[in-house]
Amino acid sequence: MKSIKISIPSLLENIKIIESFIDNAKDNFEINDDIYGNIMISVTECISNAIIHGNQNDKNKLVHLELLMENDQLKFIIEDEGNGFDLDVLPDPTAPENLEKTGGRGIFLIKHLSDEVKFEEGGKKTVLSFYMD
Repeated sequence: MKSIKISIPSLLENIKIIESFIDNAKDNFEINDDIYGNIMISVTECISNAIIHGNQNDKNKLVHLELLMENDQLKFIIEDEGNGFDLDVLPDPTAPENLEKTGGRGIFLIKHLSDEVKFEEGGKKTVLSFYMD
């Protein structure tokens, strides 16, 4: 099992560091183009949620990203230092009354682009899984 970790201060401009991290992972783990785009969108969306909602844009708080290769699965573990959230109270972005709103689509996107999504530790930790085959 291979694992790589990185932590960034909670500033949105640090997402470019995460993009480079994913680009490096693409080469190291031979990620094919079909899932590369899904990984890039899901992980950066999750990191931006961690920065904005989890750590409240507090640059003194970190967002942690770990990439694990397990058998034929890539797992991205994103963790913030916030208070978590209740998944059950998030509005459905596809509901007609929410279509005009700008927020709330991130988790929806992440769930559709990842093969598996787990929210742990009250929402402070998210595990995104992608099958390599």
